[in-house]
Amino acid sequence: MKRITVLGMVCVLSVAGLARAASSDLPQPGDADFPTSSPTARPAEKVAAVPMSAPEKVALWTEQAPVGEGNYETANAFITVYRPAKANGAAAIICPGGGYGGLVTGAEGIGIAKWLNAHGVAGIVLEYRLPRGRPFVPLLDAQRAIRMVRANGKAWGCDPARIGIMGFSAGGHLASTAATHFDDGDPQAKDPINRFGCRPDFAVLVYPVITMGEKTHGGSKQNLLGPNPTPENVVLFSNEKQVTERTCPTFLAHALDDKVVPAGNSRIFYEALRAQKVASRYLELPSGDHGLNGYKGPMWDAWQRESLLWLAEQKMIPEQDAQEARTFPSFKTMANGAQQVRLLPGQEGFVVSMYGVPVEFIEFLEAGQ
Repeated sequence: MKRITVLGMVCVLSVAGLARAASSDLPQPGDADFPTSSPTARPAEKVAAVPMSAPEKVALWTEQAPVGEGNYETANAFITVYRPAKANGAAAIICPGGGYGGLVTGAEGIGIAKWLNAHGVAGIVLEYRLPRGRPFVPLLDAQRAIRMVRANGKAWGCDPARIGIMGFSAGGHLASTAATHFDDGDPQAKDPINRFGCRPDFAVLVYPVITMGEKTHGGSKQNLLGPNPTPENVVLFSNEKQVTERTCPTFLAHALDDKVVPAGNSRIFYEALRAQKVASRYLELPSGDHGLNGYKGPMWDAWQRESLLWLAEQKMIPEQDAQEARTFPSFKTMANGAQQVRLLPGQEGFVVSMYGVPVEFIEFLEAGQ
């Protein structure tokens, strides 16, 4: 494990359409652009085309939605697609937090989508159904959302091989669940959406709930698993126990002083990724508590900047779209100046004092390189 600890005021940098029901509208098994399931559900209805600049809200299910174990309910979940003016082909499905009892769709949904759009990435806000003790309900919605974005890749300007998932707090648990519970689709499925795989190509998890064990967030656990969860479900939805070599590359960020969801959640997931040699990065922030100072300030800016740079390293977005987030002078310029600069071992990167707010340290961890 690489660990960079910097004392003082620091910032760590590394340089380094539509829901189609007709199968004729979708790539078929054997087609060159068919990418390699949850329980079969009825196909989603077609929705009317809208201008490219307008957000597009799409229902994930029609008539009934699955709840697991072959059962259905009359309910729905939605994605709202925010497309950038200049797309680079990447897309991220955004899972807002809310303790599995509500959805923080403003700052942890729409705001994130618009930020991603500024960097060429399609932001897709997922309004997942709340579980109320039915643990598979949010996961089924997340899996369906991934499949649907792949199915509509051409219409929405998305590369089916660069579809990721992001999540915050309990939404981070959902995103990490989607990252560890997936399939490659069923080419013979009657529903054409289910012919697409639901493995995300990357995950970005910000102050996420990960475990259903000791370090969990009690409210999220009860809302997801119910008041008397089975030991089997506790293990199944403790996502640090579900990591395999096929888990997607993952970026994590968490504040050490988070009193709502302990930073140990991110650390144990990072360690599980590292054990499986999955490309991953963990930005452990010194302060900000849960929500990183109300979604603003240097700690909030740090995870956004670092996640973009990491996505560029993973070839998910062009380097230019990540670099545009950074308004800092070059390493050479800084090294020749009065600022204290240090190269990160084994990386084209640097650590430099930038912020006028006192922090004790930032830890920057990297694995799978």
